Amino acid sequence: MNTIEHWINGTATPAGSARTAPVYDPATGRPQAEVLLAEASDVDTAVAAAAKAFESWGNSSLSQRTKVMFAFRELLVRHEDELARIISAEHGKVIEDARGEIVRGREVVEYACGIADALKGSFSDQVSRDVDVHDFRQPLGVVAGITPFNFPIMVPLWMHPIAIATGNTFVLKPSERDPSASNFVAQLYAEAGLPDGVFNVVHGDKTAVDAILDHPDIAAVSFVGSTPIAKYVHERGTAAGKRVQALGGAKNHAVVLPDADLEFAADHLTAAAFGSAGQRCMAISVGVAVGSAGGKLVEILERKAREVKVGPGTDPASDMGPVVTEAARERVLHSVARGAEQGAKVVVDGRGLTVEGHEEGFFVGPSLLDEVTPDMDAYREEIFGPVLAIVRARTLDEAIAVINANPYGNGTAIFTGSGEAARKFQREVKVGMIGVNVPIPVPMAYYSFGGWKDSLIGDSPIHGPAGVRFYTRAKVVTTRWPRSEAAFTFPTSN
Repeated sequence: MNTIEHWINGTATPAGSARTAPVYDPATGRPQAEVLLAEASDVDTAVAAAAKAFESWGNSSLSQRTKVMFAFRELLVRHEDELARIISAEHGKVIEDARGEIVRGREVVEYACGIADALKGSFSDQVSRDVDVHDFRQPLGVVAGITPFNFPIMVPLWMHPIAIATGNTFVLKPSERDPSASNFVAQLYAEAGLPDGVFNVVHGDKTAVDAILDHPDIAAVSFVGSTPIAKYVHERGTAAGKRVQALGGAKNHAVVLPDADLEFAADHLTAAAFGSAGQRCMAISVGVAVGSAGGKLVEILERKAREVKVGPGTDPASDMGPVVTEAARERVLHSVARGAEQGAKVVVDGRGLTVEGHEEGFFVGPSLLDEVTPDMDAYREEIFGPVLAIVRARTLDEAIAVINANPYGNGTAIFTGSGEAARKFQREVKVGMIGVNVPIPVPMAYYSFGGWKDSLIGDSPIHGPAGVRFYTRAKVVTTRWPRSEAAFTFPTSN
């Protein structure tokens, strides 16, 4: 069986790791590889390599850094098909969805290609007689990323291109469930001309995570995952004196008003709820049907949910692949059963699905629950699977109140033909990313990604301008060159 190694200082290496974990093919339920799990000493080795590389990379020119990023971007394009198949094989998502993930991650690389503009400082001439002030930003040093299974290339690409383009060196700890994409990216960086040690990959579990959070030579940590772990990462990392980006979980709502095009809304809700088997932090898991929209919307959603083709991610006919593990499948099955027990109407039940030839795969079909209330487990819990819960509301105000009472505030959407209703919604809802007739409002790479409430721990969103600020710190310089008499007063008082 293939053993997936770490990537440290420009080469694949087992380092000192002896422990392993299986990497499954979700479509068959069988292990297809094993991945090494790092010890703290392996993290030390990676950080040492990154620290050594920073001595030169931190002083490299903007031209050198952007040249690497342009080359890296072209390699991502050239190897898109191969990379999509690697992602699909370990995650389970369909090939086209994997390609979409690559494209969205590549947009951050393109933003990093233009990092020179984002790093421009400001200059104030003659703030006092013969005195000027300017500022500029410098990299932090060694920084790290801890990333989830659901987007094995996109989420890391939200981090390391900006970190590296701004002059830092990077240690990535990807999910051990689908680790191969990160090693492939490391090879592409090497081919693009990135010096050894600037980008390193350390595979592992909590042992590696804690070693990263505690390491005195790591200046900052970026994390995307569940809210409980985000809180843990933020608390432990900041206690160790690090900057921490910590993005947590979500329970994203889509409000559908009676004046919406219900076929259009149902099309987008179906894709947003069941795409990638619901394993997206921006997936729509709650539809809020307002007033008379409810009955007709559920009728259309039922039809569309039953039309979703579930099968292996490599099958071009598949709309939706399996979930990532057997434990994830059991969680989905339990959530649907619990919803029925608590009074939800199971309109479409995905629990009985089997895929011919893949009976041992981690498959579960789309499920649609109607008449869900906010006190039910199916509403309160982040299921992270293909389950869409429909909550009924009498008015837009009531729908907004439902969303604002939820502890999460990652993304939300409204489907309507009314500009007045859309404007009211986007101003009053307490959520960080909002779509108007757009179900998954992930911002472009030149904006920053981040929710509110329990979806963002701390105050640092990811990528875009916030990413540049996170991976750099400012210096302000006050200069005076002509000879003059010294004084004990402030320059501006003269």
